Amino acid sequence: MGSKIEIIDGIRDLVRSYDALIIDLWGVIHDGVNLLPGSASCLAELNEAKISYAFLSNAPRRAKPLIDAMIEMGIPADHAVNVISSGEATHLALKERADPWFTGVGGRCYHLGPQRDHSLFDGLKIEFVQDVENADLIVNTGPWGFTEQVADYEDLLQAGVKAGVKMVCANPDLEVIRGGRHMICAGALAVRYEEIGGNVIYYGKPKRPIYDACLATLNHPSPNRVLAIGDSLRTDIKGAETVGIDAILVLGGIHGSDFEASDRSLLETRLHEKCEQAGVFPVAAVPTFRW
Repeated sequence: MGSKIEIIDGIRDLVRSYDALIIDLWGVIHDGVNLLPGSASCLAELNEAKISYAFLSNAPRRAKPLIDAMIEMGIPADHAVNVISSGEATHLALKERADPWFTGVGGRCYHLGPQRDHSLFDGLKIEFVQDVENADLIVNTGPWGFTEQVADYEDLLQAGVKAGVKMVCANPDLEVIRGGRHMICAGALAVRYEEIGGNVIYYGKPKRPIYDACLATLNHPSPNRVLAIGDSLRTDIKGAETVGIDAILVLGGIHGSDFEASDRSLLETRLHEKCEQAGVFPVAAVPTFRW
């Protein structure tokens, strides 16, 4: 059983004990549509204090579109730096095919995902097919729209398993809140694919390789001198713990409905119970990403 998790009002005191930060994007900085309250000013304070940080996102897109989106939402360009994404990691994996998992996998690809994710394939030598049965590989970046459920993809997933097609998952998240509404992510489809017998490889949090890439971007600080900030116990907090990095949980993100309590004592109890169920314990929790 973990110790009591302190709920702090802001990150300003805690972050000064670390050399660098790893910050999630979706659910911490923005909700996919708008900046979340306090996030822009918090980044400004971090820059003023000269605290190094990198963004680590499970978005199934490459870094530039994520940077462009932050700038469009109102983050200054010089604050939207050092972005590592699961999409970027997937792009590199598809380009190099260094993992033995790719042995014997051909170049015909079925893209399970929306057109907006297509930058992931820029510069890759891939032949796209329209039917999953004719593919050598499924690259899963998530649902085509914002309202579908996993069941809507059952026939496609069953066909892929029957044909023995391997799947690359470019976003291990199960769901996200976009503009206040829950929507499934690529991870939910990948989990179902595995449940029915499919073979899946995941890129992104909580897998270790993407943290190694992030630490390299930060000039290789010792993991015990790095603090991660995220809203998902399953990916952000679990991933950080896996590589020996302390973490702060943002309560107002994906788990927000679990922490709706006006009484501080009740909130602390719910937080501890939720973390105990997940088997992970952040060093602190904060209502939102704020200074």
